[in-house]
Amino acid sequence: MSGRFGLSVALATPFDNKGDIAVDAMLRQAKASLAAGCASVTLFGTTGEGSSVGTQERERILAAFLDAGIAPSQIVMGVLVDAAEDAAAQASHALARGARNILLAPPSYFKNVSDEGLFRWFSAVFTILGDRARDIIVYNIPSVTMVPLSVALIGRLRSAFPGIVTGVKDSSGDWPYTETLLKTHGDLIILIGDERHLARGVRLGGQGAISGMANFVPHEVRRMAEDGIDDTRVEDFVAELLKYPVTPAVKAMVARLSDDDTWLAVRPPLVSISGEGRNQLALAFEALFRTKAA
Repeated sequence: MSGRFGLSVALATPFDNKGDIAVDAMLRQAKASLAAGCASVTLFGTTGEGSSVGTQERERILAAFLDAGIAPSQIVMGVLVDAAEDAAAQASHALARGARNILLAPPSYFKNVSDEGLFRWFSAVFTILGDRARDIIVYNIPSVTMVPLSVALIGRLRSAFPGIVTGVKDSSGDWPYTETLLKTHGDLIILIGDERHLARGVRLGGQGAISGMANFVPHEVRRMAEDGIDDTRVEDFVAELLKYPVTPAVKAMVARLSDDDTWLAVRPPLVSISGEGRNQLALAFEALFRTKAA
């Protein structure tokens, strides 16, 4: 796909009372996000609880999205597994069906690993993928994985795999790292995962974002991701979300604003936030955005 990456909603994954993915609700959320100006939807990333969604479920949901008329070029697939074989299998399935990008996290079970070890892991994934390997956005989210991707490692990967490693999603929340990444690898697709740094990063050459907050304030985040326009309301609400486990908090906001409590459910080992927590988030949201929540 030509042009800037823009805004991709890090789509939350709804579950029914049996713990299965609520496909219809997920499709409604995806279509609403695209209608609100998101360029794509990212399935099964961090906000989408991707580490809790198995390979067969992923294939079934991707088929449902394509059958519902969502274009493959509007789909980014998150891959958050440790075995190179599994990562390649999940990526291969999505790429074969035309997915725009793969958001590929490093393996996270082993800690304190070296750049050399990470380089070999990514190399193994791409070797297994073979000719199918393309449009990989590597995912730096050390607060979750405990595995930072150094600027030097990204340079080595892009040199070794041109046309395959085409971008980085940086959810480090570390502005000096983000700034260095943009200065050193600004010709890659650099996506800012922390909305508090998003507009500033875009003004320095970032191409957009994969954003959890786009699930419920897509118009506001889009201006930041596409035009580099600061929005202190979004930045301040990130601080409110971070008072809680982020994915359940995002889902609580989707539930409130859609008036659909299906969205409150999360998969173990996550648990939903309390009713008091949901109310505090709603009050903070209304104070910042001056909107009446459903």
